[in-house]
Amino acid sequence: MTATSEHQWFKSSYSGGSGTECVECAHGDDDTLIRDSKQAEGPTMRVRKRTWHTFVRALARNGLR
Repeated sequence: MTATSEHQWFKSSYSGGSGTECVECAHGDDDTLIRDSKQAEGPTMRVRKRTWHTFVRALARNGLR
């Protein structure tokens, strides 16, 4: 799946800003898209929004957010 321009992408808050950023996300109504920031026109991964929020909460619980 490739991303379309309709999505509002944002970089991970842990991206370094030195050109080594690795993850960008875009939230839709029912899902979250994830892509490699260095390959913006490359493939994306789509996960259900609820799954994404569960993943982020698990990272936070383990001090990884």
